[in-house]
Amino acid sequence: MMKNYKAIGKIGEGTFSEVVKMQNLRDGNYYACKQMKQHFGSIEQVNNLREIQALRHLNPHPNILTLHEVVFDRKSGSLALICELMDMNIYELIRGRRHPLSEKKIMHYMYQLCKSLDHMHRNGIFHRDVKPENILIKQDVLKLGDFGSCRSIYSKQPYTEYISTRWYRAPECLLTDGFYTYKMDLWSAGCVLYEMASLQPLFPGANELDQISRIHDVIGTPTGKTITKFKRSRAMSFDFTFKKGSGIPLLTASLSPQCLSLLHAMVAYDPDERITAHQALQHPYFQEQRNSP
Repeated sequence: MMKNYKAIGKIGEGTFSEVVKMQNLRDGNYYACKQMKQHFGSIEQVNNLREIQALRHLNPHPNILTLHEVVFDRKSGSLALICELMDMNIYELIRGRRHPLSEKKIMHYMYQLCKSLDHMHRNGIFHRDVKPENILIKQDVLKLGDFGSCRSIYSKQPYTEYISTRWYRAPECLLTDGFYTYKMDLWSAGCVLYEMASLQPLFPGANELDQISRIHDVIGTPTGKTITKFKRSRAMSFDFTFKKGSGIPLLTASLSPQCLSLLHAMVAYDPDERITAHQALQHPYFQEQRNSP
């Protein structure tokens, strides 16, 4: 199957795959080809991959990356996912900018991100690695990509494998032994919102301990009730010196009160008090988006 494609150049590389820009020789169109580094023994094994199952289940949706075809070579065991080619990711969009994006643009992108999360969560899947690099844009359309870490909402806790990039990791992922839910995606989305607005990461921790400490510096230590909930699902005990928290730094004095209200609802420390994607779409911040055709 790959003989129908010509490699144009490498777009990026991760731990488990590399992404190459490819041209389809039959229709002349360009695609992003995600080549897996792991080799597979059978088509059954390929079809059981969470990433492929998720993309097939969630496609088509205007804010989820489109999977065009899965190319598996039985002889070599190599696997490639041919996806639509986007212009760039959010990290590339904001890296090196002198001025933040306009609030209108941020609102437009965040609305689409919430739509992708809502669609995914309604379909019983959570992403677990929402971060600027995994959010793709083409002109003004935003699509969530890289479902390599996703899980079913109904799968059994605790989740054992290491997930989500540290800076975007919710407190319940840092403080429990794998007892977290789809709400972690909303925490990450809140971190992305802040980063688009300020061009700075909200909680750039150097390690797990520093990560929690930075969260506490900004939003304060959690209530006793929340700590008790977390402690029930952790083998190691932890105690925090009380911190009030300095509040979310307003490098971005220009943000509307509605935007800040949504941001706070997304980075609520206790996942039970954190907003869902469905609720976020109804938030006053997005009133203009809801009314526009």
